[in-house]
Amino acid sequence: MDAHDTNSGGRSDGGYGWVIVAAGALITCVAAGAMFSLAVYLQPISADTGWSRAGISAAMTLDFLVMGIAAFGWGALSDRYGTRPVVLAASLLLGLGLLLASRSTSLPAFQLGYGVLVGAAGGAFFAPLMALTTTWFERHRALAVSLVSAGMGVAPMTVSPLASWLILEYGWRAAMAATGIAALLLLIPAALLIRQPPTASLARDVQPEAAGPAPSVRQALRSAPFVALALTFFLCCAAHSGPIFHVVSFATFCGIAPMAAVTIYSVEGLAGLGGRLLLGALADRLGTKRVLIAGLLLQAVVIGVYSQARQIGEFYGLSILLGAAYGGVMPLYAVLARDYFGPRIMGSIFGAAVMASSLGMAFGPLAGGWIFDHFNGYAWLYLGSAAVGIGAVAMAFAFPPSPARAALQTD
Repeated sequence: MDAHDTNSGGRSDGGYGWVIVAAGALITCVAAGAMFSLAVYLQPISADTGWSRAGISAAMTLDFLVMGIAAFGWGALSDRYGTRPVVLAASLLLGLGLLLASRSTSLPAFQLGYGVLVGAAGGAFFAPLMALTTTWFERHRALAVSLVSAGMGVAPMTVSPLASWLILEYGWRAAMAATGIAALLLLIPAALLIRQPPTASLARDVQPEAAGPAPSVRQALRSAPFVALALTFFLCCAAHSGPIFHVVSFATFCGIAPMAAVTIYSVEGLAGLGGRLLLGALADRLGTKRVLIAGLLLQAVVIGVYSQARQIGEFYGLSILLGAAYGGVMPLYAVLARDYFGPRIMGSIFGAAVMASSLGMAFGPLAGGWIFDHFNGYAWLYLGSAAVGIGAVAMAFAFPPSPARAALQTD
């Protein structure tokens, strides 16, 4: 055991930290599945209610906007009160939002339930859990947060196919209500497993090596590393949100059967799981910034090629590459935030970064719906998203050297 592990006071890579990882992965799987399955509901809701795709997609846009704003607030609360009460409260809010959305008889009511309530709940899962995980691990931090984030990759393989089957058998309202009830039954017990590390009070006083005095939240939010982090996260999510959300509708539009189209979404999720594990391990070995840039470049190229997909084999191949790329880079932002700003204000800082990413995510669903309604196709969505993805690559080069990694390299 090296000195760094000795000084971690019980936060070495093992023990209850892996329970946190397992609980976090389950929570992100259920929460992300419940939130992002709207892609599966899009066509059935439109056919049943007559609401436009743009109007229904606007609920997802609203979801991301509210989630982003809530993420900063939830992150600050988790810094002050701990992650468990935050996740418990959000679990109740998520279930309530899905149940109310399932009973909606008007588009504004649906947008309120799914967009506002579910979005507000969503902000409490990703940022606080990722921030907490970074306080439990030192040497394998990137891999640990990637495993927690992997729950989001499992969601398209589990929740989305289940929702699709429920829709076919019982209709979209019953399917959404059942998802809300299942979310409550799974999230609340998992949230009770969440706890702070035994040296949490000490961890809050520890800053990254060579980082200097601990900054305040306000100072950190004005710093060059945070600006680079937030802008890259924003552009990354703005690039892939539309292609992800509309892939089922795009495949169906190309003549692929609905259930087969859902499997494309599931394959993308499976690839995202593999990408999280691969890029997380590589980031621990090669450096987070280097791996992030490579993943963002792959994402941009694949999104551009996606505009030409027409056959199911082409969709499968591109979904594997895109899933691995965007799934792999997403957890790396938490690692960068931890390296730059330390654990004391991690919830607030990463919550603010997630707020920026959610603004990016908000563009895709609405833009894709508008493009389809006006151009009767999705080609311009994918080409425009690819251009935004190139912008994310360029922005990632602006990251200054990580103080934590620089210190490790000089030891």
